[in-house]
Amino acid sequence: MQREEFVKQLWLDYIHHHPDIGGLRLWPLEAPAAYLALVTLNYGPFAMQAMLPTLTHLGYRCQHRHAMADRGLLVSLLAPPDEGTWLVLAELQLASLSRRPRDRLEALVSQTPQVASPRQPLVYDLRPWPMPTWDTYLSLHQAHPLASWLAVMGPRMHHAGFDCDQLGMDLLDIDTGMRTSGLNGYSDRHHGIFPVSPLLDYCFYPTLSQRLAFAEGDEHRIALGGVALVQKQVSANQERTAELLLPHHTRCEMS
Repeated sequence: MQREEFVKQLWLDYIHHHPDIGGLRLWPLEAPAAYLALVTLNYGPFAMQAMLPTLTHLGYRCQHRHAMADRGLLVSLLAPPDEGTWLVLAELQLASLSRRPRDRLEALVSQTPQVASPRQPLVYDLRPWPMPTWDTYLSLHQAHPLASWLAVMGPRMHHAGFDCDQLGMDLLDIDTGMRTSGLNGYSDRHHGIFPVSPLLDYCFYPTLSQRLAFAEGDEHRIALGGVALVQKQVSANQERTAELLLPHHTRCEMS
């Protein structure tokens, strides 16, 4: 698989789970996202270090690493070899969970068949392990929202981020269209997966909740991700939007 096909597969999987985003017509369909936010966990073949060689083979280069102890995350910022879409790969650290939810998540992930680990990371038709029970989901959600999200979705794309300047539009104008489409955003910089740098104007829009069947057959509506809009506050800054996304104080040295 080439990089363009990999990004296409990520996007198709994303809009399959978020049809409300796939149906938006607020900007040109061919407009690329500034970044794709991907979520995984530090367990076996799903660990960031296990995925990076394949992503490197696809042409991505790790530009920065970020540590967010308060969120239990390590984040790698991966640059494409051209002007394309960046990847923001967030890895949930299991050790950041208390013992009971950690054991529950590990027990779920350990049921992954060996054949379910694809050559291309983060490209799955379904989550690679069984669906959790509703009780397990609630327990994980209370411990960490991304732990419950991973339990239901598996490692994959959580949301796309679009640069309003690249779209040739103003964030406030797009926000009006988003709200008209039924998607209400949050400008709180701590909404979404990670905190966002004050160098960017930012708004995160959770997608509409969906009804899912859990392991014991009961159905519940839950939110599965979203879409983000970003815009530079300093127009003279030459760095890519994705490079400015995460707070500088979270950056750590790469070995």
